[in-house]
Formats: sequence, C-alpha cells, structure tokens
Amino acid sequence: MITALIRTLILYFFIMIGLRLMGKRQIGELEPGELVLTMMISDLATVPMQDFGIPLFAGIIPILALLSASMLLSHLSLRNLRFRELLCGTPAILIREGKLQQSVMAENRYTLDELLEELRGQGFSGIEAVKYAILENSGHLSVLPWNAAQPPTAAQLELELEDDVTLPVVVINDGRVLSKNLETCGRNEAWLRKELSKRRLKSPAEAFLMTVDEKGNVFCVPKEKTA
Repeated sequence: MITALIRTLILYFFIMIGLRLMGKRQIGELEPGELVLTMMISDLATVPMQDFGIPLFAGIIPILALLSASMLLSHLSLRNLRFRELLCGTPAILIREGKLQQSVMAENRYTLDELLEELRGQGFSGIEAVKYAILENSGHLSVLPWNAAQPPTAAQLELELEDDVTLPVVVINDGRVLSKNLETCGRNEAWLRKELSKRRLKSPAEAFLMTVDEKGNVFCVPKEKTA
C-alpha cells in the first residue's frame, strides 16, 4: 500500500511539473496536440500505478519523452510560421460582414445549432447583430458585433471620466502574510499591524483577506468566527 502511494505521488508531481512547463492553459483552451498529449500522459501514468511489476521509470521515461517532444514542437512553432499553422491550424471565419460562411462551417464541421448556441451564450439573440464570428484554434468562438449592437463607450458619449482603475495587491491570504507582496507595494510589518489595529484585529491570523491598491486604499475581510 505504501509503495503504491509513493509511486502515485511521484508520478503525480512529475506530471504536474511537466504540464506546468507547457504553459498556463485551461482544459477548454487546449489545442489538439496539447489535448492528445494530456490524454496520452494520463494513460501512461496509470500503468506503473496499477502494476507494481513494471519499474517506475518505465512510466516516467515515455512521459518525459512526450513532454520533451511537446516543448520542442512549441519552440519550432514559435520560430516558423508555416510549421505553426500546420501544427495548430488557423482561425476560421464563420461569419464575415454579417454573412454566414457555409463552406467554412462545413469544412470545420461546425453546425448551425452550435453557432447559435455560442452566440446566445455571448448575449446575441441572432446572427444579424454579428459582423464577424471567428472560430479560434482552441475551439472558442470570438464574436465581433456591428457598432449598432455594441453598448456605447464613454468616449462615444463624450464623457470625461477619471481613469481610477487600480490593481490591488493581496498582502494577507487566509491569515497568512505575503511578505513579498507587502514589500512590492512599499509596506512593512509595522504598517500592517497598524491597519489591522484600525479594524480591531489583533493579528494577521484573524484576517481572511487584505489588499492594498496603488492609491493606498485598503480592503480587509475578517475571518468568520467558528462556533
């Protein structure tokens, strides 16, 4: 039992590190090659987990080879545009200037029902409000509506608004002080204790979340008291 646990944990962390090196992607954003790689790695990992007669390296080496091949292909795709198009494909325009591209939809095996479902999911009741709809390599549908169907912006309404958008930095996360973030925003432990004292909190352990933005505004959420 202990052997199985150790082998499983080794493979788990090894695969997690390998996938992390591939870059940040969500499952829905995986390109075909990345999805195939993920499925193959999961199959390879289960073999040494279930059969103790197979050496652990018999599972690690093929996984390492696949990850290395994936990183090599990614490097080549960055250097060569044609290779990138061959490996990843190119976006397909399903709606151009408000007109359905039926041949493109058939080529990508994208049905009208799927298109309408995606448009409804993005807040468009029909095709007439859409100027362009692009099927991205990841399978996501990017929709660009006509100007008349877009909400007006402050610039179009000739409104002068102050650009007050700031980026808050988390300094306490679930009772833990993030010293690096605290240093990044130019604060120290003394400042932190002072801010906690203002909110009648004795220590960082009593704060669930605390952030400070570029203008010095502090947002704090105390931990809920458990019975």
